[in-house]
Amino acid sequence: MQKIDLIRASIAPLALAMLLACTPTVKVSTDEPITINLNVNIKHEIIVKVDKQLDDLFDEDSEVF
Repeated sequence: MQKIDLIRASIAPLALAMLLACTPTVKVSTDEPITINLNVNIKHEIIVKVDKQLDDLFDEDSEVF
């Protein structure tokens, strides 16, 4: 039993070292720098419609606002 535990104890770090040694690397080489062009136009429109009766009410009783 002790011999099996010794083998397992020596295999685990070896397996871990092999997994860490095989990490993939990706290298990208370009002649010109990478540019990100963001042409964004943001337009918004606010339309306020007030009923004629409400408009008259505000004109008559200006203490409301």
